[in-house]
Amino acid sequence: MLLNVSTSVEALLQISSNNRRYHFLWQCPPPMQVDVRTALLWFPMRVTYGREETVKKALDHDGVDNFLPMREEWIYDDNHIPHRCLKPAIRNLIFIHSSQEQITQLKMYGREYQSLRYMTNVFSESDKILTVPDRQMDNFIRVASVQDDRVRFLEYNHEFLAKPGKRVRVIDGDFKGSEGTIRRIKKNQCVVVQVEGVAAVAITFVPSAWLEEI
Repeated sequence: MLLNVSTSVEALLQISSNNRRYHFLWQCPPPMQVDVRTALLWFPMRVTYGREETVKKALDHDGVDNFLPMREEWIYDDNHIPHRCLKPAIRNLIFIHSSQEQITQLKMYGREYQSLRYMTNVFSESDKILTVPDRQMDNFIRVASVQDDRVRFLEYNHEFLAKPGKRVRVIDGDFKGSEGTIRRIKKNQCVVVQVEGVAAVAITFVPSAWLEEI
């Protein structure tokens, strides 16, 4: 016999047999708590003085998983010849997949990491250190890692991103599997993917036939 009850409510199971009544007091165990100090989580981190690439290089060297959104830009050499190169897409931001304990140690003992700052959600009253769920981060990386003119990084606008919109999944093409919200940007229908409270990126063109509502 299965009982579905909340973690804060005790259930009294009564079973009658041969005119005898047995009482069993049963209570759900408390939900598991994640310790951000030791758990492996995605931390969005501010990087002061535009040192994102320096921090990424150090993290890669130390074997710490990370994601730095990049985009292609045109630059000109001394002979005024244009070249395309990769530059950080969002200034002063990097995502680190580690534990708070390890990141704090890196900040304390590694000179390259002293520019890192933890983030809190400025749109919430809580001062809790901000982390990103794995599913949300994987979805963001799936789009933000594509070097393509269809990918546009947005200035984070909470009011715009918080508006209701149709949730969709891309079912074909380079962005297959990505999930986002349909938004109008400069009169164009885009699929916007966001890391809540931190960053947003838009797929500026996806054929309607490649979208399914979720």
